[in-house]
Order: sequence, then C-alpha cells, then structure tokens
Amino acid sequence: MTTSAGRAPYAKDPSHGGGHDDDSSLAELGYKPELKRTLGNFHTFAAGISYISILTGTFQLFYFGVAFGGPAYWWSWPMVFTGQLMVALCFCELAARYPVAGSVYNWAKKMGGPHVGWLGGWMMMTATMVTLSAVALAYQVTLPQIDSWFQFVGDGSGPSDAAANAVLLGTVLIVFSTLVNAFGVQLMARINSAGVFIELVAAVALIICLGAHITRGPSTVLTDTNGLGAGQPWGYFGAFLTASLASAYVMYGFDTASSLGEESHNPGRNCPRAILRALIASFLIGGLILLFALMSVPDLNAKELSTVGLQYVVLTTLGPTVGEIFLWCVVVAITVCVLAVHAAGIRLMFAMARDNNLPAGSVLARVSPRFRTPVVPAVVIGLVGVVILVININQPQIFSVITSIAIIMIYIAYLLVTTPMLIQRLRGDWKPTEGAFSLGRFGLPINILAVLWGAAMSLNLAWPRAEVYNATGPQHWYLRWGAFLFIGVVALGGFTYYWFVQRHRTGVLSEHASEAVRTGDPTTP
Repeated sequence: MTTSAGRAPYAKDPSHGGGHDDDSSLAELGYKPELKRTLGNFHTFAAGISYISILTGTFQLFYFGVAFGGPAYWWSWPMVFTGQLMVALCFCELAARYPVAGSVYNWAKKMGGPHVGWLGGWMMMTATMVTLSAVALAYQVTLPQIDSWFQFVGDGSGPSDAAANAVLLGTVLIVFSTLVNAFGVQLMARINSAGVFIELVAAVALIICLGAHITRGPSTVLTDTNGLGAGQPWGYFGAFLTASLASAYVMYGFDTASSLGEESHNPGRNCPRAILRALIASFLIGGLILLFALMSVPDLNAKELSTVGLQYVVLTTLGPTVGEIFLWCVVVAITVCVLAVHAAGIRLMFAMARDNNLPAGSVLARVSPRFRTPVVPAVVIGLVGVVILVININQPQIFSVITSIAIIMIYIAYLLVTTPMLIQRLRGDWKPTEGAFSLGRFGLPINILAVLWGAAMSLNLAWPRAEVYNATGPQHWYLRWGAFLFIGVVALGGFTYYWFVQRHRTGVLSEHASEAVRTGDPTTP
C-alpha cells in the first residue's frame, strides 16, 4: 500500500535473526535492489582506504602537527586510531546487518528514528561536499612542488596566486571525478582500486626508503616537543590537543566501504571486514611513514617541517628524483581519494532522496538505466564542490574554517549513530545479525567508549583556537567561534526546514520500494 503522495511507509525491523543474502538488508528497509552488484572484496576495501587516503592526509597535514605539537605529536596517531577503532567496531555490527547506500544516514535512522536519521544524513552530506573540495585543494600542495609548470596562475608569489591556482586544479579534478562516478560504479571501482594499489605500494616503498635514511632513534623523536606549550595554562597537553587535529582530520571515512554495500557481493560479510582492514592498514602504514619521516629528516628543527611538511622531508631526504616519484604517487592518492569521497556523497544523497528526504527527491534518486548509478547526485555534488572551491580565492581563512568544521560534522554524524545505538543496547533492543559480525559481550563497553571518544574529539575539534580558526590577522570573533556558529546554522536551519516541510513528505518513494511493501504484504517485516 502506498500513501497518497505515492510513497511507501518505512519497513519495520525484522523479528527474526539469521543470515542475509545480498538483498535481504534492502528488503528490511523497504527498498528494492536497483544498483548493480559488481564490487568484490578488494573493491570495498579500496573504497574505505582511499577515503582515508594515508598519502593524502599525511602529506597535507604533517606540517600542522609538527607546528603545534613538535615531533612528539606522533602520539596523537595511535590515540586517534584507538578512538576511531571503537567507532568502527560499532559500525561493523551495523554494516553486517544493514550494508546499504548512505550507511550513516540509514544507520542513524534505524537506531534513532527518522528525525535523528535525517539530521545525521544532512550533517554527513553537507560535510562530504566540503570535504570533496578540501581534498581537491591538495593538488596545489603537491603538483607545483613537482614542477612549477603546474602553477598556471601567476608565479605563485602573488597574494592570491596559490589560492586561484588551487581552485583551477581542484576544479579539473572534481570534473574528472564527476564524469567517472556518473559513468557507473564499475569504472570508478577499477580506477580507484588501481590507484589504491599504487598508493599502497608507494607507501610501503616510502617507509623502506625513509627507513634506509634513519639518522636518529625513536626515543629522540617521540619525546621532542620543541618546547611548545611552555607558559600556557595546560602546558604541552594543550599544545598536543591542538596538534592532534592533524591525525583526527585523516582517520575517518572508513564507513564508505559499507556505503557501497548495495553494489557489493556478499556485503554483510565483506563490508565489516573492509571497514576494519581499511582503518588498521591506514594506522599501521601512516604511523610508520610519520615516524620514519621524523627519524630520517636531516634537520629535526628545520622550519620547513612546520611550513612545507612531509613534501620537504621526502625531497630533502630522498633527493629530487626519487622524491618526485613519490610525490606523483601522492597525486594518484589525492585523485582516488576525491573519487571515493564523491562516491560516498552520491550514495548518501541517493539514500536520502529515495526516502523523499530531500527536495526533488524523485529526480535525485533516479538511477540511470544504462549505468545503474545515480547520475544527478554526481553532478549536483560536483557543482557544489566547485562553488565551495571558489570561496578559497579571496577568503582562504573562511575556507579553512569551513573545512575544519566539515570534519567536526562528520564526527557528529558518527555520534548520531553510536549514541542511539548505545541507548538501544542499554534497553536490550539491539541484537546483531546471527552468524555475522558481532562484538558479543564487549559490545556495550566498546559502544560507551565510542560515544565518549566521539563527544570528546568533537569538542576538541570545535574548540575556538585562534591558530585553527583565525590563523592570520585580523582576528574576528565569528571565525574563532566558527565551528559553533556554522554547525548551529547548518544543523538548526536544516532541521527547521525538515521539521516544517520535508518530514511531511518523508517515506520510501514508490518507484524505489520493494514489491512486498508496495503491495502491503502483511508478512513483510
């Protein structure tokens, strides 16, 4: 039975356990299978690890960690990994039961209800579009260092040369990503998997090369704070919390492996494994790159460590020829990272649209009969990403603030999954799928830690630090408090629109509803 607006009501939770076939999770949510299942084990793993993108994140943010925490900031890497591992383990239980497009949105909806689900999806979707632009900007950090030819706008010395050139390079990359994602998941997966293979080989080779040039021991590096935090109320701990943002900005997005669940084979089994493998591999590889870079750089006190970053270490330690080869691998990593972020955003927008939870939902949720992928979300997200890039030309401080806030919004979206999941555990309502990934008796303590970690890191990320939200003068209060202001506007403004307009239209669109739901089959869970 459908509603008068042509929408089917949400499917109820199943009362039964048992194993799932590829499409049973869709039936539980009331959807029919529409996306083409072509992805195997490595494809789903590649989606998760390319979103995290160790070479992109470490090369983009190494300078920040050293600038505010000294070499000892390295300890933030295992700290962030431990916290995110708690979140990932909770996600694995959910991925085993609901490996569907727009994973965070659907999980928040199933755990906390439609209102919580909408807010989680809205926060995640907004943040993903900003993240797409932020990652695309990383071309500017790397390509001009390989060859000045890539500085198309001016010579790089002008006040807006770098920003304008970053927009140009980033726009080219987003257009490429839009085309690849629009032409189907198989093309995206092939390019992404090839890029991830190159990235992993390059990362291991970089560890070996840096290891061959080690000049100091880990005890020297891991205890060197550069005197930062001296004279401050919180001492080095305060400096370390600021520096930890460099790690927190990298280790997220592992849920992408499950967001492609509707296009994966045996997703209930493969998606949880892909989430854990992506996070653990990123931790091990990234941690060794950061450590060996600090142990091998000729001068541990070089100011370039806190300005140029890891690019400086690679070029000075390994020489220009070998160094440039690795920088080209970083370019590949940035490219597949943009592909993965874009792909995740498309699935999220599609998932919300087929629930008629976005304006023009029927258009956004339309699946191309030829490419079996949602083409309109690919184009919309690409266009929004380019518009956000343009802000960077004359307002780089504002763009920096928005980029930082986007990461916080992703952490908050994760909290909108783990918190209601914890409430369900405490009520005894959450039961993992039988025979699938389960935390067992460790589920409750891990879930509690995931919520505490998410809340603490969200607060740390949002703290009104001048060095993060107003790095250069003049100082403005609205930039310092940008996290609270921007997130407040996005969350309250978006939810107000949802509450007064969109929620009255919410429901699975009939063209996307499962046959049992459309016919009102009483045996359907």
